[in-house]
Amino acid sequence: MLDPFGRRLTYLRVSVTDRCDLRCVYCMSDDQTFLPRADVLGLDEIERLCLAFVDKGVERLRITGGEPLVRKNVMRLFEGLGAKIGSTALKEVTLTTNGTQLSNYARGLFDAGVRRVNVSLDSLDSDRFRAITRRGDLSQVLAGIDAAAQAGLQVKINTVALKDLNEDELPDLMRWAHGNGFDITFIETMPMGEGEDRTAHYLPLSDVRKTLAREFSLAESLHRTGGPARYFQVAETGGRLGLITPLTHNFCESCNRVRLTCTGMLYMCLGQDDNADLRAPLRASADNALLDVAITEALQRKPRGHDFVIGRAATARPMSLTGG
Repeated sequence: MLDPFGRRLTYLRVSVTDRCDLRCVYCMSDDQTFLPRADVLGLDEIERLCLAFVDKGVERLRITGGEPLVRKNVMRLFEGLGAKIGSTALKEVTLTTNGTQLSNYARGLFDAGVRRVNVSLDSLDSDRFRAITRRGDLSQVLAGIDAAAQAGLQVKINTVALKDLNEDELPDLMRWAHGNGFDITFIETMPMGEGEDRTAHYLPLSDVRKTLAREFSLAESLHRTGGPARYFQVAETGGRLGLITPLTHNFCESCNRVRLTCTGMLYMCLGQDDNADLRAPLRASADNALLDVAITEALQRKPRGHDFVIGRAATARPMSLTGG
C-alpha cells in the first residue's frame, strides 16, 4: 500500500478500547467520559479489520487503547492475530500498555505470539507517579514490567517528558531502564484533546538531549522498530534511547502508519481530523470487497504531515480515543 506521497504503509495501530484505569495528565481529563460499550466494535470485528489490512500489506500490528488490557476477553484477539504471524504478511503483533494489568497477562501474551511490549512509565517515585497518573500504583506497574520480562517479552519503556513534573528524573529513568536491560523512549507531549492546556508541561526533547549530552555519550543508531522514534546508543549505560519528537522534529516524511479506533474509524494521521468509517462496509457484507475499497480510498487521503503546534490543540480527540 502506498499513500499519495509514495510512502509504503506497513504499520497499523489498533485501539481496542478508549477506557483506561489511569488518568494521565497528558492523555485525558480526570472526569473523562468514555464511549458507550454498544459503540465499540466486537473483538471478532477488530480481528477481521486487522486481517483485511494484513491482506493489503500491513506487516506490523500494535494493539493500544486507552488501556488495551482492561478490554474484556482481549486475549482472544491476541491469540487470533498471533496465529497469523508468519503464515501471512504479518510479521509481529505488539502491545502498548500502562502496565497495571501486565502481571495477569504477560505469560498469555507471550504464548499468543507477542514478543515486544511498550510500557508507559513516567516516574519511579510513587508519589510523583500517582500525581501524573492521578491514581496509579507504581508497585503494580513495576510488578507488571517484571512479569513481562520473566515471561520472555522484550520490554521498552515509554516516558512522556514533562516540564516541572519529571524532567529532573529523566536521566535516572534512563539509567534504571538500561540497568534492567530495557530500551527507553522519551516522548514530547502532544497537543490533543479539549479542555487541557499542556503548554505548561511541554518539554522540547532538543533540550533534553542537550542536558543528557553533558553526562552521557549519545551516538546515533540505525536501529528501527517500525515506529517514529530515532534511536541513540548510550555509551555509559550500554542501552538504547529513543526520542519521539512530533513538535521539535516531526517524523512525517517517513510515516508508515495509520490508526484504527475501537469504533472502526480509520485516522490517516494522528494530528488531523480526517477519517474514514470502516465499520459500515465491515458490517455491510460478509466478504471484504466493500471494506477493501474503503481502505484503499482512505489511504489516498493520507496527508503529507501533521499539524502539531504547542499551545493549540491539533484536534479535539483525546489521545485515548485515537490510540496511543
